[in-house]
Amino acid sequence: MDYLDSLRLVDGPVVWLAWAAAAAGLAYLLWHAALRHTGFRDKGFRHTGFPDTAFPQIRRHPADAAAVVATVTLLAAALVAAVHWFLIYVITVIPAELPGETLAWSLAAVGALLLWLMRLFGLWGRGGSRAKRWRSSGAATAAFLAVLALSAVQINIYFGLNHTVGDLTGTAVARIQPLEAGLTRAAGGPPATGLAHWQAPAELPESVIRKAAIPGTVSGFQSRDAYVYLPPAYQSSPRPALPVLVLFSGQPGSPADWLTGGALRSRLDGFAAQHAGVAPVAVVVDPNGSPSGNTLCLDSRIAQADTFLARDVPDWINSTLDVDPDPRHWAAGGFSFGGTCAMQMLTRHPNVYSAALAFSSEEEPAIAKERAKTIEASFGADTGAFDRLTPLRVMAEKHFDGHGVYFAAGDRDPQFIRSMDVLSEAARRAGFTVETQRIANAGHSWDTASNGLPGGLDFLARRWGISP
Repeated sequence: MDYLDSLRLVDGPVVWLAWAAAAAGLAYLLWHAALRHTGFRDKGFRHTGFPDTAFPQIRRHPADAAAVVATVTLLAAALVAAVHWFLIYVITVIPAELPGETLAWSLAAVGALLLWLMRLFGLWGRGGSRAKRWRSSGAATAAFLAVLALSAVQINIYFGLNHTVGDLTGTAVARIQPLEAGLTRAAGGPPATGLAHWQAPAELPESVIRKAAIPGTVSGFQSRDAYVYLPPAYQSSPRPALPVLVLFSGQPGSPADWLTGGALRSRLDGFAAQHAGVAPVAVVVDPNGSPSGNTLCLDSRIAQADTFLARDVPDWINSTLDVDPDPRHWAAGGFSFGGTCAMQMLTRHPNVYSAALAFSSEEEPAIAKERAKTIEASFGADTGAFDRLTPLRVMAEKHFDGHGVYFAAGDRDPQFIRSMDVLSEAARRAGFTVETQRIANAGHSWDTASNGLPGGLDFLARRWGISP
């Protein structure tokens, strides 16, 4: 079982096998759906010497194979575009267009589906015995599933969320244990006076990840379990007063996405290895309450998410964990929706969070692509109430000396590159210390957050005095 859970889905044999099976499957579907509708038997095999009975399934009517392929492609493109439009403008599942790569692989899957349906409803392969027709139907189904599997693999590779089978099934995250009393503040006693006075022991244990329920004591908000990363230094005695990084995932999504797609533990372990076991205590919290929820990280008609993130979460961290309570050593961070949320926390609550890591941040929170729908859902069409809470508006009205923002976006993600440019310029004008990074060969995917996190941690480390 451990071997299966560790099987990689983004490279290696699984990807190679998916490509081989899909190529064979697509060739089979195209051969039978297109070439069997041509007159190539009369044209191409007339002088081969084969008897007519050698090609009993080949039809004589003059359909054009290219026309069949073009028709299926155009119909598949129309279906993908219609579903995409429906998701954005009708049921508002997503607030922005999906990346082109995901649409292209969806097109391949839908095209294979149409070819399979042609076989299912007898548009090709109707001849022969019942057994032969069953074999043909089974082969067509397998061919379609092979193309569908490759599309799923490639979309997963683009988003970079599930690296292994264990990530996909959730078994890796399910093994994470609840936060035990021995790792809490009460058990560890008061923290050291500060990192400057802490001496690393000769040997340090490994980092740990635990899960915990953070109550919405003030907000009344019901969140899913948070995940807590405790670096090696946290387990020394005495414990140092460590900085805090509060993280948010994308939407739709869950806090566990930072553990899988964000590779949080390996990135923080790498940082700790370079700093004598010191790294921030990272708490991945849930601002949405469900995989499809979207609170906009605001106090609104939807939920009291802002109060949860700015009051309940910091209160729980300070009372439960050995951390530095100084807000100058606290940062918020996130990817996509989570990056937007981090900017909201920093601009609205600079007394709680002094820095932010904004990976692929939107310019403002959104439920729908149509801004009016977002405002209607959250503030009953009160545009002014919504505008006053957006990062751009707050940065235009306030100054943030002594605070910092690290922005990153994938270099294949032009929409969020533009957002990064707009936000970073506004942040500089508002007095923030700003760094920006374009992540090579990344789109709007978890690769941006995972590969951008080391640079973000270095940015924070300089602010926290961990590194020069």
